[in-house]
Amino acid sequence: MAAKITLPVTNPQGYYEMRLESIGGLGANLSGKILGELGALYLGLNSANFASYGSEKRGSPVKSYIRWCAPEQEILINSSIETPHLLGLFHERLAGKIPVMAGVKPDAVVIVNTDQSVDVMRDRLKMHGGTLCCIDALNLAIEAKTRVNMVMLGAIAKASGFIPLDALEEVVKDTVGHKYPAALKSNLEGIHKGYNNITVKRFEPDGKYPYQEYKELERDWGYDNSPIGGINPIYGNTISNDLTASREGYIPIFKKDACIHCGMCDTTCPDMVYQFVKGEFKGKPSMVNLGPDYHHCKGCLRCVEVCPTDALTAALERDHDIWKDHVRNQDLVLEKMEFEEVGPNSWMRSESNIENELKY
Repeated sequence: MAAKITLPVTNPQGYYEMRLESIGGLGANLSGKILGELGALYLGLNSANFASYGSEKRGSPVKSYIRWCAPEQEILINSSIETPHLLGLFHERLAGKIPVMAGVKPDAVVIVNTDQSVDVMRDRLKMHGGTLCCIDALNLAIEAKTRVNMVMLGAIAKASGFIPLDALEEVVKDTVGHKYPAALKSNLEGIHKGYNNITVKRFEPDGKYPYQEYKELERDWGYDNSPIGGINPIYGNTISNDLTASREGYIPIFKKDACIHCGMCDTTCPDMVYQFVKGEFKGKPSMVNLGPDYHHCKGCLRCVEVCPTDALTAALERDHDIWKDHVRNQDLVLEKMEFEEVGPNSWMRSESNIENELKY
């Protein structure tokens, strides 16, 4: 039985609007679908939801849009949400990479997955004004053995001020729980952790940061200046080179002394993070592994699975200062940093490539 909810605020069209900004792999698309069903089937509202993303893979930018309105009204538009009442940022490192705060007015609520304080995040987001809520969703998800999106859903319910926790639990039981019953307990625990662990602070517009107008993101390539035939010459392409935001708390730790430089990690890595240079191994000319470039590592841990000598092991990112001895992949360091959002302009080595390099 749907509970009757009166929306606390609406725009001139009578809609309550939410926008979720994320990176592929953190579950924002599913969160949007759950919120869409929550409004329509459990809160007695009219509801619409859709997502915007490119290739559906980890590391790609994802936006999810949710509109609610009173049951006696119709939702007559299906466009992106420019001025959300509630904005969910599924990773703090989205700030600065894409204009996530565009269209956020002083009456909006912003929820961020971060272990930083609200004051630090206000400066990082350059937030004009509004209510800022911070939650360490990544570590809470690890504790609950669930995904970041479940924790964020709980935080969104609490930050909204009107979404009932029991209604959110019901929709998760009937959707995710029905498909993955073994994970239901941990998913519900994640929702509760998100609901009970947010830090909230209100910022009035004080002139510290200007309001960021919403505008559609335009790329350097368009209809008039794209390559002939629209072919993308950047092979091995990934939408966002900085893949730190797509990690789910785990990273591969490289033990150089245990490495036999076999190249298995490089072969299996989907993002070319391993760097090999000419050197010696056991007194013979060899391509020597320098380790992973954590800037481009999304934490899939495929390299850990294939490593024959345990030179690569899985670990929690929060337990290691990975940037202390971090080595950037020079093939992926570009002159203009803005192109880091486009993708690596580098060729992907194969075993045969490595053999040819050894010959010469």
